[in-house]
Amino acid sequence: MSTVNFSIDLSGHTAIVTGASSGLGQRFAKVLAACGAKVACTARRRDKLEQVVAEITAEGGQAQAFTLDVRDAEQLKNIIPTVTAALGQPNILINNAGIPDGQRAIKMSTEFIDNLLDSNLRSAYILSNEFARPLIEAKMPGKIVNISSVMAFQYDGNGAALYSITKAALARMTEALAVEWSRFFINVNAIAPGAFSTEMLDGMLDRMGDISQHFPRKRICQTEQMDSTLLYLVSPSSDAVTGTVIKVDDGQSPR
Repeated sequence: MSTVNFSIDLSGHTAIVTGASSGLGQRFAKVLAACGAKVACTARRRDKLEQVVAEITAEGGQAQAFTLDVRDAEQLKNIIPTVTAALGQPNILINNAGIPDGQRAIKMSTEFIDNLLDSNLRSAYILSNEFARPLIEAKMPGKIVNISSVMAFQYDGNGAALYSITKAALARMTEALAVEWSRFFINVNAIAPGAFSTEMLDGMLDRMGDISQHFPRKRICQTEQMDSTLLYLVSPSSDAVTGTVIKVDDGQSPR
């Protein structure tokens, strides 16, 4: 039998995870470190980041905390050289940072609109470019995984229109950059999660009640159920996969 092209060994790789202080980002950072990657954990909440790094280190992984407000373009431009100096050239980027939207479209202030667009979309576009540029110059391959949402594909009209719009744009950004950077062997893919048990979702459940009863399987996904999808997209197993958005929602949403 020929050798199977499958591995989750990320030794020798350096990864950046935005929004790593909680929720999916925290899980992503821990999983990447557990597989051998050196992980730059970034977010605004330094105390939370330090806790995540301590937990990773206690498990034998390598990680460092880097304070980053993804709404600030200058911080986005500076984070790659800062991480490179500390952990080596990053070749894995997880664009996970984002904020929810529970407002009706006509009730949104301009400040709210700008904050959500900057957090969910502009940041990922700028950081992806800052990440890709040195890899292209050095002729090194890389992997980008954007965290979209199943709301990119369907919206029930009950308050979150702009969130849905940003996540749809993130999915399209994934496809467009994948085409542009394919020649440089930089793979750009995305995960579109459904409802997962996170700090962000807990806030929504406080307002909306137990939404799981509306799902076919009547349950909320757990963060560890996304481990295999993440590892597939950053490992050699997906070297020929780019411009793809994978839905991970437990069958919660219609197709």
